Amino acid sequence: MTSGTTPQQTLTKTSAGREATPRQLRWRSRKAREAAAAYAFLTPWLLGMVLLTLGPMLYSLYLSFTRYDLLSDPKWVGFANFVQMFTADSRFLKSVGVTLVYVLVSVPLLLVVSMLLALLLNKSMKFLTAYRVLFYVPSLIGASVAIAALWRLIFGADGIINQVLAVVGIHHDSSWVGSPHDALTTLIILAVWAFGSMMIIFLAGVRQVPRELYEAAAIDGAGVFRKFFSITLPMLTPLIFFNTLMATIGAFQAFTGAYVVSGGTGGPIDSTLFYTLYLYQQGFAQLNMGYAAAMAWLLVIVLAAVTGFFFWTARFWVHYGDE
Repeated sequence: MTSGTTPQQTLTKTSAGREATPRQLRWRSRKAREAAAAYAFLTPWLLGMVLLTLGPMLYSLYLSFTRYDLLSDPKWVGFANFVQMFTADSRFLKSVGVTLVYVLVSVPLLLVVSMLLALLLNKSMKFLTAYRVLFYVPSLIGASVAIAALWRLIFGADGIINQVLAVVGIHHDSSWVGSPHDALTTLIILAVWAFGSMMIIFLAGVRQVPRELYEAAAIDGAGVFRKFFSITLPMLTPLIFFNTLMATIGAFQAFTGAYVVSGGTGGPIDSTLFYTLYLYQQGFAQLNMGYAAAMAWLLVIVLAAVTGFFFWTARFWVHYGDE
């Protein structure tokens, strides 16, 4: 500092080579304190992410390359678990097939039912609010243990479904959930039954479509179906993309319904052996935790690939309002 200057007039060199005034230094100090406070508040979440999420994930990745039965130390086996899945485990391939059928059937049905009901509830009718609440309630309950247990009773040999069919002259004396040909169908119906949240999303989207588009189409002589395929459906493609992606991920991870309906066995004859259910059997029933970890990471890879595929194809069919 030269004579005749005050500390406030002193200039300080910054890391970039420029000179900062004391006012700038105070501002940077305040921003640093604010950042430190933010990280302090984030510390519990960061610790939870590292200790409860990232740490267990990395450990499970290590276990996927080992033989581990929860009772002895893990033994490194390399890719043996993954090779066994595709070459020596017929139940694994069966679980993949059952899951793919469930995904490919339940997701489109769920989309169609929820969209049709959203279009219906968009009309003016009496007790419209009551209908919305009534249709939304199943999604709040979802495929919980209680509902899955109730589903097993409804589709049982003496359940409500057989009683209703008997009234109209159709006699089905056996249990639907006990039939290898019908058990998976009951789980698909259970998935479609919880359409409420998807319906609400579609309903919100339908209400955002500009009325001027429909009026212009009506002037041009467009009918109901032409309006739907030329206006409503393109305007809903962002919501269709979101709902399809979330429903697909959820369908791949479906577990509770299959576990309760089949009693945890995946029966009858592995007709409800979902991938997640077989993963549970391997890890917690047979104590093949290394094999189960390999199955879990394979599911993660598949879901990542499916998600990437959805985002890649979105450019070809998803249309936004400003396009």
